[in-house]
Amino acid sequence: MKTSTPERIREYTNRGFWGHDTLHGLLANCARSRAEQLAVADQPNKADLCGIPPRRLNFRELQHFSGRLASELLDQGIAPGDRLLVQLPNISELVALYYACSRIGAIISPIPVQYGRHELQQFAATLKPAAVITLADFRGDDLAARAVAALGDTPVWTLGETICTGDPDATFDEARLAAHQDAHPADANDIVTICWTSGTTGTPKGVPRSHNMWIAIARNTMEAGDYREGETLLAPFPLINMAAIGGFLFPSVLTGSSLVLHHPMDPPLYLKQLQDEGVTFTIAPPALLNQLAHQPALWEMGDFSALRAFGSGSVPLSPAMIETVEGDYGKAIINFYGSNEGISLFSTPVTAPGAEYRAALFPRLGVPGMPWQGQAHASTVTRVIDPDTGREITEPGQAGELCISGPAVFDGYLGHDGEGVFTDDGLFRTGDLVEIAGEPPNYYRIVGRCKDIINRGGMKISPSDLDTVLEGHPDLAEAAVCAYPDPMLGEKICACVVPAAGAKAPTLESLAAWLLERGVAKFKLPERIEVLDALPRNPVGKVVRGDLQQLITED
Repeated sequence: MKTSTPERIREYTNRGFWGHDTLHGLLANCARSRAEQLAVADQPNKADLCGIPPRRLNFRELQHFSGRLASELLDQGIAPGDRLLVQLPNISELVALYYACSRIGAIISPIPVQYGRHELQQFAATLKPAAVITLADFRGDDLAARAVAALGDTPVWTLGETICTGDPDATFDEARLAAHQDAHPADANDIVTICWTSGTTGTPKGVPRSHNMWIAIARNTMEAGDYREGETLLAPFPLINMAAIGGFLFPSVLTGSSLVLHHPMDPPLYLKQLQDEGVTFTIAPPALLNQLAHQPALWEMGDFSALRAFGSGSVPLSPAMIETVEGDYGKAIINFYGSNEGISLFSTPVTAPGAEYRAALFPRLGVPGMPWQGQAHASTVTRVIDPDTGREITEPGQAGELCISGPAVFDGYLGHDGEGVFTDDGLFRTGDLVEIAGEPPNYYRIVGRCKDIINRGGMKISPSDLDTVLEGHPDLAEAAVCAYPDPMLGEKICACVVPAAGAKAPTLESLAAWLLERGVAKFKLPERIEVLDALPRNPVGKVVRGDLQQLITED
């Protein structure tokens, strides 16, 4: 399956941004040159999570294991172009499945373990999978039974029962697999994954991506994080989307690095793995980094001398956190902004030395006259447009929709007619509102989603800006704002808060006073407060503002 046109393939190949490497080909290179080096390591509590003992595989063993899984898929009748819906946590079997599917030309479509029957039916209706691969037990939840109940006639294969049984070193018919690969040679422009949008603004949509698209986004990530040969990478986010696939899976074989797995997020275990595995680079949720910055004793409990940098993102970061982690702990912070569709922006100590800038601003990649260097800037085009008229916005401080193109960007959603997805000249319309910012104005500031903006009597308010300020309240563990209807103004603002352990939730009056003290404009002040046990989040940790708004509207 290919989605890129011959013209697009020719352009990016001629410019050197696309090539001929495939995911399984990169693994084979590592198996030849780094056979005995650790390739993937399971989290030590894997058996408690899913009843399968943890594994530590070197590149030679991972190459063999992926070949064995590929052979099993062929035995089950999987053919090139078939789609497999895979619902697994971060375990070595999932890593091996990516390589196995790549080897036989099948397409892997990973989904979060949190998703239930409704979401499975949504995905399957669009994907039309040949089979589902999952677990009978993940933390006491029978994922296989759920899939059987949801999908009826679609085969459901259980890890350890239907496929991937026994010893990963067991022999298989290598000659048969080699013959299959000779008969069906892989192309770097073949689709290798179909991931899914997070669904914060509607039904999740399938995002087909080729080997070349993933390698392009991986190279951007590696450039931002200054990845080095033979590193040790700790991947705590699920291997289902851009952050983990583009940030860890592909880079691990592009740089010959060891991939250490973690999932779901368990801060004490995460910190222990950082120390015990000698991790050199990882990504961490902003909340965990904030906790480490606020509690030096927690940091001092471990030996993190091998670590050189943290990646983070998904929400604006705290400048104070960056100053503490970099100034006191000596670890660089890289702010990533990306998506399954191929958005690939980043703010680093080089491009944004000041903490205030790096916390919330991203270089305007691909815009003429910018001071940036490197492949990401050379290969990317970004533009801001008025979401209603399509007019390009070049003035600072005016919100518009971010549009982007480049070798990391996808070709279109699975089963979608493409209407409204791209500009007339081919830039992806991200749906994210940004404004040109900085002195000089060489940066973008993310101000929200096109559908997130709160319209209070004609005044447009970005909820993410208020979220960032509220995160600094000492009595709150979590906070987010959303709109609620008002007959006079159209919409007003509700602050949804989760008190910190042992703290009492602020009153609306005290919260407003606290916001005013921090320079928040009066028209942005919440006019309602709701105290919750937790904020609704999607499987990658983003607040689902639509669910929040529905909750408080029903109340």
